[in-house]
Amino acid sequence: MATVDNQHSLSGEKNRKATKSLPEAARWISVAGRMAIPLMMLVLLITAWSLYVWAFDVPHYILPSPMRVAVALYTDWPILAPALLVTLKITFTALTIALVGGVALAVLMAQSRIAERALYPYAVILQVTPIVAIAPLILIYAPSTQAALLICAWIVAFFPILSNTVQGLKSTDHNLLNLFELYGASRWQTLVYLKMPNALPYFLAGLKIAGGLALIAAVVAEFAAGSAGAGSGLAFRLLESQFRLNIPRLFAALFLLSLTGVAIFLTTNTISYLLLRKWHESALKREN
Repeated sequence: MATVDNQHSLSGEKNRKATKSLPEAARWISVAGRMAIPLMMLVLLITAWSLYVWAFDVPHYILPSPMRVAVALYTDWPILAPALLVTLKITFTALTIALVGGVALAVLMAQSRIAERALYPYAVILQVTPIVAIAPLILIYAPSTQAALLICAWIVAFFPILSNTVQGLKSTDHNLLNLFELYGASRWQTLVYLKMPNALPYFLAGLKIAGGLALIAAVVAEFAAGSAGAGSGLAFRLLESQFRLNIPRLFAALFLLSLTGVAIFLTTNTISYLLLRKWHESALKREN
């Protein structure tokens, strides 16, 4: 009888493990399916591109084939890689400064109505003024071209973080604010333990927007600055390739910019998921 009971317990444990592994397998299948669809779409687009160039015999200086772009990416990598590093340095430095400055100013505005009324209109003016229009002035007053590019990228990336964080800090539930006041919490305790956690989803949404805008601003600012030489970014390589009719290199530079933008989005999206997945509605998994 003991042997039979042991066999039943072993079989029951195996069934429980198999049942437990089913949701895990289903989750991986779902993830693989979500990844397969855009990859298949990408393969179809590249195939259509190649067939179009081959069928109509399009010259490579008008529209290069995907193979020519891949070859240009490989052969011109010693030229494109330093330019990519320059663009990445400007983008991430501007994003970091915008993150620190935007959050600090948002906290100040949320804590003081006078500070909000005094500073917020000028932040809006900076945001709505086209960066191409003020880039020449920044180039005049900045100590170097790299500093001017950094300032331009910072101006564009700054406002989404500021605006979203202020909105999050000000949208705290009034009932919870009254509860904190009832228990005698200080303004600092209310800010740290209530307002800032409530503003976290808003801040992360602003960070997603600011990441892409910082990259765009870095490229646009370099176009406006007209910088050239060894210390230039991918924007200069785009212009240089256009002037020399080196269209495969131009497409390779565009590919690197697109890949960088996708990497920034995926990074910020992952950070948002990791910070919100256990408690916020936007990241919680639902059964329906």
